[in-house]
Amino acid sequence: MKPGYEAVIGLEVHVQLRTRSKMFCACPNASGEAPNSRTCPVCLGLPGALPVLNAEAVRMAITLGLAVEARIRPESAFYRKQYFYPDLPKGYQITQGPVALVEEGHLDIPGDERVRGGRGPVRVRLERAHLEEDAGKSHHDLDGKASHVDLNRAGLPLLEIVGAPDLRSAQEASDYLKSLHRLVVALGICDGNMEEGSFRCDANVSVRRQGDADFGTRVEVKNLNSFRFVRQALDYEVDRHVTLLEAGGSVAMETRGWDAAAGETRAQRTKEAAMDYRYFPEPDLPLLVVDSSEIEAAKAALPELPDQRIKRWCETHELGLEEAQTLAQSPAFAAYFEALAEASGTGRGAAAWMLGEVSRTLNERGIGIEAFPLAPETLAGLVRLVEARTLAFGTAKDQVFPALLAGAPSAEAIVAERGLAQVGDRVAILALVEETLASNPGPVAQIRAGKESLRGFLVGQVLKSGGGRLDARIVQEVLTEALAKP
Repeated sequence: MKPGYEAVIGLEVHVQLRTRSKMFCACPNASGEAPNSRTCPVCLGLPGALPVLNAEAVRMAITLGLAVEARIRPESAFYRKQYFYPDLPKGYQITQGPVALVEEGHLDIPGDERVRGGRGPVRVRLERAHLEEDAGKSHHDLDGKASHVDLNRAGLPLLEIVGAPDLRSAQEASDYLKSLHRLVVALGICDGNMEEGSFRCDANVSVRRQGDADFGTRVEVKNLNSFRFVRQALDYEVDRHVTLLEAGGSVAMETRGWDAAAGETRAQRTKEAAMDYRYFPEPDLPLLVVDSSEIEAAKAALPELPDQRIKRWCETHELGLEEAQTLAQSPAFAAYFEALAEASGTGRGAAAWMLGEVSRTLNERGIGIEAFPLAPETLAGLVRLVEARTLAFGTAKDQVFPALLAGAPSAEAIVAERGLAQVGDRVAILALVEETLASNPGPVAQIRAGKESLRGFLVGQVLKSGGGRLDARIVQEVLTEALAKP
């Protein structure tokens, strides 16, 4: 962004709740079914059908509210939000009105030092989180000749989390979204599947000159369903606003969509105001009343929150913030790491394998940690051998780890059977070092003349001559001693 300008960003995040049934009817909350097979008179909006509020959705909303230290309103109401699209069979959406069940919470994220003038935590206010129902889904043929509507999604329970305009860059928006994603998944209220739309957001963005108190004209970018798209769309939109203002133009208040293929946002429609939706109280639903016992029950059931866990790992295992955040990506991944760290006796070693070979294997196979074939105790045996310097990391990664994946019983058995134990005999290593120095007089002379960058080449040659079984630390020590001799 050009110096002298400041972005102002707020996100509206739609969290699809993991209830068994829809928000106001008994239809299953399920995906992947035949189109229009999970519908009933209530979610189709047929005359005379009456909605009944899903109590589990209310409990999940309260859980989120407690996790972000929000105010839980004892009384809130539902309203009808009028708009007309083919995927909204009733012609209106049932949503909570001016008073939401959850209000005035917050999340803390790392600040973007490029725009903040220094790195430090930034508190992002959550203005409200309200319950509502989802719309159906429209499908358009590529030739543009036909459109189809699947109403299975109509009526699914949503929790819309409205963040205050406290974000100042696309990076902060992405960090906030990741933090919220980790939270709702850890709480068990959302599966977090962004590709299927279970967790998606609309981004409100404006630009103002540095130091101005008033906000610029706001544009809403709709239905962003990946962290990467959020960063790309907001970076593009901020640059577009600045370019318009620098040219003496003005920004139109409108809704835009992100075209990932073209790498740009495109205008969709002018932005509606609240009056356009003609809100009025939902006559078929009573006031939502929450008593203190429900709040206390939800509070007692709260698990350790991701931010608490991340802080604990950073302190206990001396992990970096980004490492810990990645390990906390899901409850199952976090639980596996905890078990691996305990069984191996090393948090840092466990983290290195989780973020390295384990993650690579999961990505290659397209599976989650739940389907990973090795128990934490089995992998811990390999981690212990590497940490004890009994086994070289390269050998562990290239030979022992694949054997474990193929069904070998233990790392110890593989090492014993194949004779893979790391060589730490300084006499044997010295012989290989002297042989390497004699074979590479040119690099040796250059290193002794001060060209230290070639040291890594000689280390690599020694390790290669040892078949990848040499202790790299001892190789370094012996090589240094040998090079110091005249």
